[in-house]
Amino acid sequence: MLRVKDQSPQAQPKKYFTAEEYLTLEEAAEYKSEYYQDEIFAMSGVSLRHNRIVLNFGSGLNIALKNSTCQAFVSELRVWVENRQFFTYPDILVMCGEPEFYKKRNDTIINSLIIIEVLSDSTKSYDRGEKFEFYRTLQTLQEYILIDQYKIHIEQFYLDTEKKWVKAEYRSLTELLQFRHIDFQISLQDIYHRVSFQ
Repeated sequence: MLRVKDQSPQAQPKKYFTAEEYLTLEEAAEYKSEYYQDEIFAMSGVSLRHNRIVLNFGSGLNIALKNSTCQAFVSELRVWVENRQFFTYPDILVMCGEPEFYKKRNDTIINSLIIIEVLSDSTKSYDRGEKFEFYRTLQTLQEYILIDQYKIHIEQFYLDTEKKWVKAEYRSLTELLQFRHIDFQISLQDIYHRVSFQ
């Protein structure tokens, strides 16, 4: 979790919230926040590159899955990770079958099959480390994709037949990212379409 400790003598005491208090606050908030073990953390903003990658990837997934039992959702749908008492908003998620919701809410999913995050300088270590550790406690999660927005680089983590996490990497626009748990592939050329690295 991204935290900044204030060592000054005038540091404010931490505020703690229940999950229900967080959800109530989130409904009225102007920006999204994560919730972790009774604390609330503002999420960082996104860039034009970030938005473009999410749109490219999400559009491809949405078209590919239109006749299947799986669905793709982009950015606004929250995920609950019960084993870590953690609410967050993945950039893209895929779920298959009927959605399973946190306490019958229609905005918080608990049965994600695939989660995709676009990395930023401020979150890349968190997304690769602690956040992935949290996500791995989801019993339904089978695949985790990390997309670099500053260069051509994608990391794919997936569960193999022995339920071990395997990593694959992609660094060329000519490569195809092949999903392991749904029938979908997408070229890096399409993922990075109109993305400028200037």
